[in-house]
Parts: sequence; structure tokens; C-alpha cells
Amino acid sequence: MDTPLNQPQGGNEMPRFGGRATMLRLPFAETAEGLDAAFIGIPLDIGTSQRAGTRYGPRQIRAESVMIRPYNMATGAAPFDSLQVADIGDVPINTYNLLKSVDIIEDYYTQLNPHSVIPLTLGGDHTITLPILRAMAKKHGPVGLIHVDAHTDTNDNMFGEKIAHGTTFRRAVEEGLLDCNRVVQIGQRAQGYSANDFRWGESQGFRLFTAEQCWHKSLAPLMQEISQLMGEGPVYLSFDIDGIDPAWAPGTGTPEVGGLTSIQALEIVRGCKGLNLVGADLVEVSPPYDLSGNTSQLGANLLYEMLCVLPGVTYK
Repeated sequence: MDTPLNQPQGGNEMPRFGGRATMLRLPFAETAEGLDAAFIGIPLDIGTSQRAGTRYGPRQIRAESVMIRPYNMATGAAPFDSLQVADIGDVPINTYNLLKSVDIIEDYYTQLNPHSVIPLTLGGDHTITLPILRAMAKKHGPVGLIHVDAHTDTNDNMFGEKIAHGTTFRRAVEEGLLDCNRVVQIGQRAQGYSANDFRWGESQGFRLFTAEQCWHKSLAPLMQEISQLMGEGPVYLSFDIDGIDPAWAPGTGTPEVGGLTSIQALEIVRGCKGLNLVGADLVEVSPPYDLSGNTSQLGANLLYEMLCVLPGVTYK
């Protein structure tokens, strides 16, 4: 391979594996050995409750990442100067069986635990975060969580099912995967089925900042507060693209009006600088509902910003 693993290839030509482009024009790696960070796709949408299509999210996010350049001019981050980064492909899920896919994802991420790699995941619907957290907990114990979403995803069940994209964090609490005193949810809004829909997490120790609490303001001060709450312990960042208003990100399965702006999304991710991030995901991008590619492009940029705040990144 002519290009080092820690450098994107030049121009707009993207390396391909299995007919798919790689994230940020990075080389494809067969394993996580020797990597500090890895982009991983999970093309899953059988956990969705409304509009499917997130199985195409990883493919389109990679394609829209073609114009992202190595240096972050706003923050000075130079992730490829200090980290070994590659795209290691997609998790080979079972598209006919959600519970089997959940097991496959957990096993896949558990196999990453012996390595020092930090996984950055391209979703896929939000069901994927549960098996990822199961694997994370085996290595780090219960983790802190920063969860950006239009919904709390703390339903006890959906249509009688315990595992779905809206039950992820209820199951994570029940299984002891989260340090509940270090869980923050941002951007929740719209309607519920009862007045208590947002309160279950708070009863567990979560801190909730609804979309209305975020309107018309910079979220940089909030992220300073959250950073202090998270402390030095391990933190996982889970970013549902529907946390952003559909004016900026229409390509998602459960859009809700009145959401965060793309600028606030950047503030949230950049506000994670200095945290002990052990993993992150960007989920619920559904390309069939945004033919412009803008939602996938925003998702690609947010994943790049996540890379830029990982431990060990140098700044120019």
C-alpha cells in the first residue's frame, strides 16, 4: 500500500472495497490491529419503527465524505498527524433477523476489545448502539453517555418487542452498561404516548436537555458543563441524525420538527474535546429520504469531527 494508514488518499478518488467507497478516502484495513481509530459500518434498518432505509446509511455517508480534507481549520485538529486510522468495512449482519444481528454486532465489537482502537460507527438504525455498548462494557465497565436524539429511546417495548431502535437505552440501563449519573440526553422533542415518556431516564439519574431548552442559543456553555459531569471516566457518544431539525437533515426515518441546527451539532461534538471517548456512532441516516445527499454529508462531517476530538489528536 503506497499511502500510510494514517493518511487519506489525495484528490476525489476513493478507495473501494466490495464496490463501496471508504470513509474519508482512507485505505481499507482487514483488521483493527495497529489502529488508533477505525470507521465501521453497520447497514441495519430492521429495528426501525417507521421509515426504513438506514441500511444504505454507511454506503452514502462514505460516498459523501469524499470532499472532507485532513485538517480541521476551525479547531486546528490534525487527526492524521497523530493517529493511525482506517476504514475496516461493514459488520456482516443478518438482514432477516434483528436479534441475530444484535448478537453478531456484539461479537464483532467484542473482538475489537484486545486492540487499542476506538470505533467510530456509521449506522444503521439506533438498535446498533445496544450491542456496541455491551461490548464496550466488557472492556471499560459501565460508561458515561452523551446521547443526541429527537427521542429518548427508553421505551420498554415497541409493538411488543424488547429490542428495537426505540428501546436501546432502557435495555442498556437494565443490563448495567451505563453509569447513569453520567448520562446526558440532548435534543429530545415532539410528542409522546404519556406525560412520563421523557421522565424515565431522569428517574435513573439521566440529565435531559430538550430541544426547546436549546433553542436560540450556543451549546458551547452546555458542553462545558457536560464535560465536567463526565470527568475522566470512559464516555460513549451516540448521535442520532434526527436530533437535528429536518430542515438540515431530512434523510432520516423519524423526523421531528423543532430540532437542533447543524451549527449546534458541531458545538456538541467539538465540546467533547478532552473527554475519554472510547467510541462513538452516527445513526439513522436514511438516504432514500434525501436525494440531495445533504443528510449523509452532514453525517460524514460529524463523524470527522468525532475523529478530531479523540484522545491523542494533535492540534496545529
